Amino acid sequence: MRRTIRHTTLALAALTLALAGCGSQADSGKGGSNSVSSSPTPTKSPTTGPTPSPTGGCTTASTLGAADSGRTVCLAVGETVRISLDGTAKRPWKPVTASGSALQAANSGFVLQPGDASAAFKAVADGKTRLESTRPLCAAQTGRVSCMGIQEWWVTVVVK
Repeated sequence: MRRTIRHTTLALAALTLALAGCGSQADSGKGGSNSVSSSPTPTKSPTTGPTPSPTGGCTTASTLGAADSGRTVCLAVGETVRISLDGTAKRPWKPVTASGSALQAANSGFVLQPGDASAAFKAVADGKTRLESTRPLCAAQTGRVSCMGIQEWWVTVVVK
């Protein structure tokens, strides 16, 4: 009897450890689908966003997306940067805002998908401006418990 209990306990412990390491979910920032990875460390797919600048901490970019959050981007006066954040109807991005005087809002075109945020800003003066947006971390479901988390997106733009 003791042998059966010990074997059962060991089997349950092994099963629990195996299931705990089966994978992790990662949000691509695009909204709808989650990918599952069995890799213990996150991997980053190549982006078509900013390229490294030889001057150091600043990159150049004409288009920014969700994967660019936290970056510092450099623009010259007269250049325009476009932002395209892919959201969903249940997890919509708020409109992109700018705090600072180096950028001026420009025509960004139309947003065709519910939940997406699209913006464009023209560099008009030397200085720094922070671009920001947020969206719910979890989709709200009527009659169900949901999280109150917020996903933040921001980029610092330096105009020289």
